[in-house]
Amino acid sequence: MNGPIQVVTRPRWPDVELDVAALRADGWRPTPFRDFVLKVHQRCNLACDYCYVYTMADQSWRDRPMAMVPGTWRAAAGRIADHARDHELPRVRVILHGGEPLLLGVAGLEPLLADLTAAIAPVTALELQLQTNALLLDEPILHLLKYHGVRVGVSLDGTAEANDRHRRYADGRGSSAGVDRALRLLTAPEHRAAYAGLLATVDITQDPVECYDHLRGYAPPVLDFLLPHANWAHPPESRAGAPYGEWLIKVFDLWYAERPQPIRIRLFEDVIRLILGRGGRSEQVGLSPVAVAVVESDGAIEQVDSLKSAYPGACATGLTVFDDPFDAAFGNPGVVARQIGLRALCSTCRSCPLHTVCGAGHYAHRYRAGAGFLNPTVYCADMIKLIRHVITVVSDDVHQRLAVAHRD
Repeated sequence: MNGPIQVVTRPRWPDVELDVAALRADGWRPTPFRDFVLKVHQRCNLACDYCYVYTMADQSWRDRPMAMVPGTWRAAAGRIADHARDHELPRVRVILHGGEPLLLGVAGLEPLLADLTAAIAPVTALELQLQTNALLLDEPILHLLKYHGVRVGVSLDGTAEANDRHRRYADGRGSSAGVDRALRLLTAPEHRAAYAGLLATVDITQDPVECYDHLRGYAPPVLDFLLPHANWAHPPESRAGAPYGEWLIKVFDLWYAERPQPIRIRLFEDVIRLILGRGGRSEQVGLSPVAVAVVESDGAIEQVDSLKSAYPGACATGLTVFDDPFDAAFGNPGVVARQIGLRALCSTCRSCPLHTVCGAGHYAHRYRAGAGFLNPTVYCADMIKLIRHVITVVSDDVHQRLAVAHRD
């Protein structure tokens, strides 16, 4: 042990009160995992002040191997292939994550990617992705990623000033200049095919128009905005009113007014899809089953790692790729809770007319100490404000288009 002992208090819901056996008896069946996050490196070359891995409740990274070793990733690859075969999945996605996965370097990434491809590609179509702060991106790494068909998602929170307020090196230096250099390399014609998009954490002290304009300047295929990880035990700093909803509305109005939209914004697209009665594709909104499994650097099979923001051990299942198939996770109440849709919502959310769109928000943001996750999101007011606004804008747009079509 090289870190403090963490006392784990299991929440009442779902750990105690969700009866998985009863759900199965009632006809519920799990949705197979399709996304597999491999935590290939536990360290990071940045010290972001909001990081759920290093600055929040769960500190298990301290006790895990610094980097995933070949025996672990081969075991994980074999389990992924077995899962795809058993469930006849047409495709799976493997996301290399950290920490910072590029700390593996070319020497570590090359055998990892080769082994993943060798084990999984004969069974099903394999999509490979890597989420990075981009500071270590260079020509040799990009050529390697291109060879293996890996797409690269980059974390960037907005303008240089805003990004450097939170995404800093341990010595306090900002990272925006390095990310800008890397993105110019990634967006060059010879590498752009590997560009998956940008991931931005909302900072309401940043001007939303400046933020959107800056991020749009990198022409991401997809842009995703994330609310900062917070919950009822550790609420966001700004709780009065709906400041995050108002911030997102300003970006939405700019984006929606553009014809055609120059980039896709996943959160907004998902809200619109859900308003129109279609399924959502992210865990931020909607009631679709979450089909993501995480493999830590020691081979532990875990739930989505954003739960580290809730309490120590929140992600744990007690399973490993050395001993257990991924199907074994479907006996874990936490995993099941992410797949049962409406049945995972508290009475407050069920009675809300927006529940099929909001879906109680991000699961990690529902946590309340002791009680667990059977609560509305701590960003409830923000989600209501955003969704109501999107409904109004889209409805008005449809009516105007119908009126024009009728005149024609």
